[in-house]
Amino acid sequence: MYSSLFKKILSKTKQFSQDEIKIIHNLLREEVLIEENNEFQINSKFKVGFVKIDKNRATLEDLVNEYKDITLDLEHLNGAFTGDFVLAKRVFNPRSRIKAKIIRVLDGKKSEILIYIKDKSFYTVKENIRLDNDGASKYEEGEVLLVDSRSLELIKSIGNIADPKVDEYISLNLYKETIRLEKPIEVNAVMDDEKQRVDLRDLPFCTIDPNSAKDHDDAIYYDQKEEVLYVAIADVSYFVKEGSPLDKLAFKKSTSVYLPAKVLPMLPNALSEDMCSLKEGVDRYSFVFKMYLDLEKKDVKKAELFEAIINSHKKFSYGRIDRVLDGFLDQYSKTEKDIFDYLLPLYDVTKSFRHHRLKKGYDFRTSELRLRLKNFQVESIEEEFSTASHQLVEECMLLANIQASKKVNTIGIFRIHEEPPFKAISKLVDDVNMLGVKVKLKSDVHDTITHIQEKARVTTVADEIDELIIHAQTQAKYSSRNLGHFGLGFKSYSHFTSPIRRYSDLVLHRILKSKQTPENIDEICEHISIREREVDKLVWDFEDRKYARWALKNIDKDIKVKIIDIERSKAVCYDEMKGLKVTIDNYKGQNLYTKVKVKIKEANVVTKQIIASIKY
Repeated sequence: MYSSLFKKILSKTKQFSQDEIKIIHNLLREEVLIEENNEFQINSKFKVGFVKIDKNRATLEDLVNEYKDITLDLEHLNGAFTGDFVLAKRVFNPRSRIKAKIIRVLDGKKSEILIYIKDKSFYTVKENIRLDNDGASKYEEGEVLLVDSRSLELIKSIGNIADPKVDEYISLNLYKETIRLEKPIEVNAVMDDEKQRVDLRDLPFCTIDPNSAKDHDDAIYYDQKEEVLYVAIADVSYFVKEGSPLDKLAFKKSTSVYLPAKVLPMLPNALSEDMCSLKEGVDRYSFVFKMYLDLEKKDVKKAELFEAIINSHKKFSYGRIDRVLDGFLDQYSKTEKDIFDYLLPLYDVTKSFRHHRLKKGYDFRTSELRLRLKNFQVESIEEEFSTASHQLVEECMLLANIQASKKVNTIGIFRIHEEPPFKAISKLVDDVNMLGVKVKLKSDVHDTITHIQEKARVTTVADEIDELIIHAQTQAKYSSRNLGHFGLGFKSYSHFTSPIRRYSDLVLHRILKSKQTPENIDEICEHISIREREVDKLVWDFEDRKYARWALKNIDKDIKVKIIDIERSKAVCYDEMKGLKVTIDNYKGQNLYTKVKVKIKEANVVTKQIIASIKY
């Protein structure tokens, strides 16, 4: 009510309801409002607006000057949290910038916040801000609590910050994903499609996934004689009906969350690990692309899309297929031989397609770090690289995704990646030159990046330069309009191959089946793009807290790091605890990516901050 009232006042309206007039009289008495020429104005001593709290900084989005945020005194938030509409008073600031303290919350919804006990006081877990409350003394040091944002009364006890089991809940709460902990919707899924599906059960499809995978989205088969590639994808849209409670929940989640040693699926396990999963030796409904390949032009001549039933003849791990591609077949059955007989020539095909693709796209020598946990704490770090088997599967999926995007109307759901702006590329060139690799701007962005990669290839900092190139890119997202995919070098691209774990793919399947685009497609694209980024942050939050726990147990330990942020004195470990980030407290201007040895000095599990000193 207050926010709408102040907006009316600022618009110079003179029409107010009886309730609004009562509030105005009170605000005049408090001198928050002043009256001049029969018009109400906000006293310049006061500010009204919406609160935004981010880590160790709080700001007021000033309603009068919406383009200028005002710094708030963290000690005087007066129970206000992000999104609250508040009344604040300007305070003296020797640095001459406007600063304010909150007088009271005018409009604010009741909500829950996560706090922990430190020095017999309440501190928010997200921002690490102290809250005034006399009741904190009855709790133990380190207790993590869910409390009412207004009264600070206890809603739920989570555990103690010293217990690593609380990390999952903390990350889920901070990123508004505690819905993942609720009891899943009961599913009674049966394969009773009355339509005549194409029967492909005799074709020796196979799945290739990580060893630990329980959900199998995709299966492949290659007819070498006809030069036809089949990509079969789990037919999730058959089981998850649009608008159903199951669909609404999947939309809300938008994606599966992959934590170390645990998956929090978008769909109930009854679907993600059973009825939708293309399990070995089981009949499964699938949505299949049959692609006729042009081996000379490295393209797809024709693509047919249809609903089918398949039976995956074998489940393989990436490691097993890597051995096969290297010529080590191990012992194998007749079924496996039939599959290997087409996988080996298919690998040659995908290699040639990949080589052709990278003339327009980019090849980044990236790897993924996997935290291995024991008793909920980091035991080791494994670095996984893209191998031959990964690249074989990737090329097959890319072809299916491209063909899916081509079958969508002008308005649909596309995975887009826009070209980075000139400013970012110019900075990239400067940063690479600072590393001692002499490069320059070329006629266009693509030529500049390939030029940088060619120069970097013969240096010892090729991986670091790849990181700089990736950081210079815009962020990929979902869009109802096709704007192309710059990074992959595709004019048109969509996500089709992972409907078990991505809501975008489920939407695309429905569009392709019905030939109709949802009316709210822009809302869908924006929502799933935001959720994708938030889930990434959730995982990073979880992992950084695990790193902080390890550091807390290894105070005074020496580790090797490289500088990754010269402005904030940040470095990342590249030996035993790869990926662990530290803030260096005695940084003396070392260049980007300089490798140094540091000693861990302190670590905070709540803030995830790890402080270290360079050993000079």
